[in-house]
Amino acid sequence: MSTVPSDLDFIRLLPRLAKQYAGRTALMYKSAPGASWTDIAWPELAHSAGQVSRALIGAGLEKGEVVAVFAPNCPEYYYINFGAYQAGVVTTPFFPSSSQAEVEFMLRDAGVRIIFVGNQQQYDVAFPLFATVPSLHKFVIINPEVKRHPTDSFSLYFDEFMRLGAPEPIGRLLSQRKALASPNDIADILYTSGTTGRSKGVILTYSMYSAALKHNWNCLDVREGDVVLEILPLSHIFERGWGYLCLAKGCTLAVNSDPHQASQALREIHPNAMSAVPRLWEKIYANVMHQVNIRGNRQRALFHLALNVGRRYWVDHILQGRQPSSGLSLQYRIADRAVLSKVRSSIGLGTPRLFPVAGAALSPSVEIFVHSCGIPMVAAYGLTETTATVSIDQRGQRVTMGSVGRVIPGLEVRIAPDGEILVRGGSVTKGYYHRPLETAQAIDSEGWFHTGDAGYLKGGELFLTDRIKNLYKTSNGKYIAPQLIESALVVDRYIDQVMVIADRFKFVSALIVPDYALLKRYADRHGIPCADRQELCSSPRIHAFLEARIARLQTGLADYEKVKRFALLTRPFSIERDELTNTMKMRRDKIFDHHIRTIESLYKS
Repeated sequence: MSTVPSDLDFIRLLPRLAKQYAGRTALMYKSAPGASWTDIAWPELAHSAGQVSRALIGAGLEKGEVVAVFAPNCPEYYYINFGAYQAGVVTTPFFPSSSQAEVEFMLRDAGVRIIFVGNQQQYDVAFPLFATVPSLHKFVIINPEVKRHPTDSFSLYFDEFMRLGAPEPIGRLLSQRKALASPNDIADILYTSGTTGRSKGVILTYSMYSAALKHNWNCLDVREGDVVLEILPLSHIFERGWGYLCLAKGCTLAVNSDPHQASQALREIHPNAMSAVPRLWEKIYANVMHQVNIRGNRQRALFHLALNVGRRYWVDHILQGRQPSSGLSLQYRIADRAVLSKVRSSIGLGTPRLFPVAGAALSPSVEIFVHSCGIPMVAAYGLTETTATVSIDQRGQRVTMGSVGRVIPGLEVRIAPDGEILVRGGSVTKGYYHRPLETAQAIDSEGWFHTGDAGYLKGGELFLTDRIKNLYKTSNGKYIAPQLIESALVVDRYIDQVMVIADRFKFVSALIVPDYALLKRYADRHGIPCADRQELCSSPRIHAFLEARIARLQTGLADYEKVKRFALLTRPFSIERDELTNTMKMRRDKIFDHHIRTIESLYKS
């Protein structure tokens, strides 16, 4: 275990790291699709953040005032974040896919003074709001390729903004602000994309971030010099907290601005580490298994033999703290050289070391597959309100497939009588911005934060059941955890999205959004008419094809948990229709309302 640095203070962190790692690369990025990756050295990162600090003060921002970042991931995101911290200014990040209504609500709720917008999409959404949100003082465009509206005479491009902080008196004022900074000052306000109701601004203080870094320091084995690919948005607490930890440890962050290019970035960067949500690994699993299934019998048999050896080596021995026999170790070396290393290489993981995954239910079959391939995935659990991590698979500790790890040092976890997970500790928020009622509802008089998630502790590991509000009870009195069933089905390559229906109904059914392109190719190969999505999704032959695949996927479920009927939808769940949050979580009530007639048809007769 390495010694945790005593100084993890965000206000002074970058200047220290710039001296410690001078000459080394802090960030990598692509200026455009197809371009090569560009390096940013530590001194350049620290210098640019310092310029932002001075520019914020030069723009007239007082200590504690708020700026918003509405952009995809980019180096400027880090300049703005750390520059704001040094100037005593609060940042609030918006998901780059946020709607105009969401952006307006958050701007007003936080009283944002300056908004930084990234690309044309964010500019076009935010531009009309400058005239309607009274707190807004400046509008800064990060991407110089953005075309301004003909009536826009007030916005600044980022390089113009950076020149606002030139005079020397600003430097003295900046030093004063650093000296007066308190650990209890607000660093960030992160708006949770709740599955019900309006978003709430979660208050994150400097002391919370420092506590989170200290708690995670020896739980997450990233090391100086590791190359870490960043694919989740920095508005997501998982990526934000993980990225800060990686920087504090001297890693190089490869900043990927387009999540749709994640697979390409993996093959270009060959990262040692990367945080992700389960959906990425589900897609990787589906793609690998498809490639295997279209090979000859001999190659398929060889792959499954190697994967079985990998499972026995990693899942049955190493992760259980058991030493593999010399015979199994030899078998693994052969299987790895012949097959498993090639699987990793095809994904883009030449030397994988650490891959945290969190944010949704993880299918056990996907988790076993990833470990069996020799990829060190670590399952984790956390929330914005806990500054990311509550629990994680930890080095040297037994790992059970299906758990979300062990509670990190510095936090307490308790299970309430109704199964709700309660958390208390230094990295837990003290409340929601301007929301005293919601704060009182979430944090009790003893300081326990009520997560809203159901789970249990077993053998020192934490297991999730589902959201408390999502637990369904059938009319037969059986309790159903929909995420468990959905995660079992969504690993199929022909299935893109699933929402399980069960609450107060006699049996479990599902709304399924298929992968239309793959399903059409299947239909074409088998002579199934499919002039459009409607014909494709209503075809009895297509329904029977998917029904057989779903039956195989459900073999590990109890009979009352199995999907008995399903409907194929002709359009996906979307953020635009308010069916998904910005973190791609389903708003089940909205989806239910939008498809009520389809659901009712599943339960006829």
